[in-house]
Amino acid sequence: MANAASGMAVHDSCKLRFLELKAKRTHRFVVFKIEEKQKQVVVEKVGEPTESYDDFAASLPADECRYAVYDFDFVTAENCQKSRIFFIAWCPDNARVRSKMIYASSKERFKRELDGIQVELQATDPTEMDLEVIRSRAN
Repeated sequence: MANAASGMAVHDSCKLRFLELKAKRTHRFVVFKIEEKQKQVVVEKVGEPTESYDDFAASLPADECRYAVYDFDFVTAENCQKSRIFFIAWCPDNARVRSKMIYASSKERFKRELDGIQVELQATDPTEMDLEVIRSRAN
């Protein structure tokens, strides 16, 4: 299942963890990384349902690219409890150029493997994905 554009495969655990987040709500977030040597996307970290958005943001490295999904719970203006699943492509400005290129060329195919993403964000620094941005994109 290699991606024709970048040659990346998606490890089965990626889809499994995403389904657990989406259907069973057993995770708050999942962080994925590309293992360049194995040429595949793998699960790097899974966040417990009790973990906060700050815990999630802290799990993204400052100088390396990652993909992540985050299950954001919120209350609407009509006082309804809702949830949105965010896909975040994290590519900080100071990441290696090669890494940025690999993540960019693999993103669309990887996203297609994760059926049920509701909102996508591209972030190059923490301000582009802070809680206010997430809140504004959730509605």
